[in-house]
Amino acid sequence: MERIALGISYNGAPYHGWQFQSDAIPTVQGTLESALSSIANSTVRVTCAGRTDTGVHATHQVVNFGTNAERDINAWINGTNSQLPESVSVTHAAPVPESFNARHSATARRYLYVIYNTRVRSALLPEYMTREHRGLDAERMHQAAQALIGENDFTSYRAANCQSSTPMRNVMSVEIWRHGDLVLVDITANAFLLHMVRNIAGVLLDVGAGEKPVSWVGDLLALRDRSKGSKTAPPNGLFLIGVTYEIDIGIPGLVWPHFLSARP
Repeated sequence: MERIALGISYNGAPYHGWQFQSDAIPTVQGTLESALSSIANSTVRVTCAGRTDTGVHATHQVVNFGTNAERDINAWINGTNSQLPESVSVTHAAPVPESFNARHSATARRYLYVIYNTRVRSALLPEYMTREHRGLDAERMHQAAQALIGENDFTSYRAANCQSSTPMRNVMSVEIWRHGDLVLVDITANAFLLHMVRNIAGVLLDVGAGEKPVSWVGDLLALRDRSKGSKTAPPNGLFLIGVTYEIDIGIPGLVWPHFLSARP
């Protein structure tokens, strides 16, 4: 049996998250597995690097699957794309060792949260940005976010129904900057808890708007109490943009959203 890894991009707006659901609710996993199964002429099940929430997008999700079907790499890319809706695309494919697992082999995941900071809503790309009408101080947000760096108990930033066995996560970097009317939150960690990035974003929005002090991000972390935090930020500005592995799997480790430039 051959093991294949794929790079996937998708618009999460039409889907109820990544994870397959048995009651015919559309999910990214279910849509992708259906397309791959058509190409393989057999049932295909995939493992992903990170399960994204309802409405969350990806420029760089990584999955792997095993198959006995003999297909060339272009068939796994172009053939699968011919069976997919426009909202999901296979961007890369490569054979990987049997030991490779898209989830368990990953050493880091990277997310980008895109905030459209204007008083008036835009008719363009509303699925890909979260609008915040309050004026935001991006430098203040960046300063506050540095309290999250390192291995910490993120109970204050996890969803109440998070099923992870531990709240401990290692945040490697958080960068926040302004690009015109956009405020970008770029965060990398070994892994993320349910709603962790969106809960962090919600707190940072209140700090950036001047409604909470810079110290509040760290103070909340120490409290280990989700009920003391801000509202969970909306999903529509959130992108999974990178997954890191110790070995080269032939798939780029970082892909920025096409309508954004990299940080200057």
